[in-house]
Amino acid sequence: MKRGSVREVALFAILGAMTFAAKMAMSQFPNIEPVSLLVMLLAVCFGWKGLYAVYLYVLLEFAMWGLGLWSVCYLYVWLILFALAWLFRRMESPLGWAVLSGCFGLLFGALCALVYWVTGGWAAAVSWWISGIPMDLVHGVGNFAIALVLFKPLRRWMTVLKTKYEKR
Repeated sequence: MKRGSVREVALFAILGAMTFAAKMAMSQFPNIEPVSLLVMLLAVCFGWKGLYAVYLYVLLEFAMWGLGLWSVCYLYVWLILFALAWLFRRMESPLGWAVLSGCFGLLFGALCALVYWVTGGWAAAVSWWISGIPMDLVHGVGNFAIALVLFKPLRRWMTVLKTKYEKR
């Protein structure tokens, strides 16, 4: 697939929109989301080009919910997860992927607290992070379970998808 081809743009647009739609479909379950899993899969299956889909997802979040301090953290937290997944891209164990995803969910609030540290100091960052720990626990457990069950079949599907689009 040539860089910037119509086929490539369409593929990453669909994958980014699918990530947003999957999150919205699960929005009735607080902090239980498939985004972390999909970001990891985009890194593993498509390499750095997968960031196109990740940042389309981020852009759709901004369009839906507006901009705020949370928006700043969305610019870097998904990149951190993406880079970690890319580093571990050869790992085959669904349990390993579940642990990575679960740890990311547990640390999500701490990673986002960096924005509050810059804008309001240590007290603001620590109080914001501590108040969100219950949601981070849910996020971590949800990420772990989703990745444990779905990483392997979705990796197969994305690999087939990539192969199909590269051949044409």
